[in-house]
Amino acid sequence: MSEIERDRRTVRRWLWIFIVCLVLSGLTAFPLQHETRWLAAAVDGSPLAEHVPALAGWVDRVRDGIAETDDRYPFLAYGTDWLAFAHLVIAVAFWGPLRDPVRNVWVIRWALIACAGIIPLALICGPLRGIPLYWRFIDMSFGVIGALPLLIVLRGIRRLEASHPYRPAG
Repeated sequence: MSEIERDRRTVRRWLWIFIVCLVLSGLTAFPLQHETRWLAAAVDGSPLAEHVPALAGWVDRVRDGIAETDDRYPFLAYGTDWLAFAHLVIAVAFWGPLRDPVRNVWVIRWALIACAGIIPLALICGPLRGIPLYWRFIDMSFGVIGALPLLIVLRGIRRLEASHPYRPAG
């Protein structure tokens, strides 16, 4: 296998991983009430509740808040439906880089900017919404973790571009 083909496969493999994670992340935004009940039961029944009671309390509060909101104001869940939809639509945007990574490198750069934007969002909006600092760090980790495969993809695209530069028609 040539070096170009190896780079192309690496780029596609990491893009698929990123796409699958986006889709899974989007799909988990739909059943929040079930997920928070499951999470609270898992935390409450584990040693984590003893060792990190603040975390256990937060998980219980989130579970109760989502349940109460769903009971009294179910239309608010429509916002998380849109969040889920956005994740799915964003995943579709990566079809371009899958087909032609060099020509669609802008999608990767845009996604890296979005990953970086998670950090100020969590730092600014988290305190405004009463999100504990440790949970904001968990949220920020999604931006960092998401950027890692994208940086690998970007490096692979740069190698592909160097081996066969894209020249626009005209």
